[in-house]
Amino acid sequence: MARVVIAEDHEVVRDGLRRTLQAHGNEVVAETGEGLKVVDLVEAATPDVVLLDLGLPGLHGLDVLHQLARVRHVRVLVLSAEGRDDFVVRALQSGARGYLLKSCSAQELADAVSTVAAGGHYVTTELSDALVRSLVDGTPAVDPYEALSDREREVFYSMAEGRSNALIGDRLFISERTVETHRARILKKLGLRTQTDIVLYALRRGVIRLDA
Repeated sequence: MARVVIAEDHEVVRDGLRRTLQAHGNEVVAETGEGLKVVDLVEAATPDVVLLDLGLPGLHGLDVLHQLARVRHVRVLVLSAEGRDDFVVRALQSGARGYLLKSCSAQELADAVSTVAAGGHYVTTELSDALVRSLVDGTPAVDPYEALSDREREVFYSMAEGRSNALIGDRLFISERTVETHRARILKKLGLRTQTDIVLYALRRGVIRLDA
């Protein structure tokens, strides 16, 4: 039996995941649908496995993974509708122990949670080619986004959503001046200038979606 935290923004999906996990003998110890709340929830609940969706509001799941890297002994299993090669590779590079598509069966989900809880790795067969391609292609180019701090990633996500400095400050509990400082550093690190540049960059990277 594994103690599991579910991070998924759709309540009906969370309900289905909870029922499936419990039916296979696992305990769901906490749930959230907000990216900015995952780390605090995980630190409080101390689960064996974090079942993490990537398309979370507030902070993209890949950036949540970056934050979870500082939480000792946490094992993350990504469950996503996105099967993009770059998402799979970046998730595993950021510390995820497994990656599943939401089209997986209930049994595969249970098997993956069990494997990850036991300290193993699990990547659904449909995605294994992405890992092979990443190895064949060699060392990837330096990604300036990876130079952003956790706080800068939080600010960038809100910038990409079109929030003002005041609204970003309210969301993250920091001052407008601090937001402006982070904004300037982010633009410099990413080589961006305008709000349009920010949105296009976020769309290309998959941080936000047109249908979000």
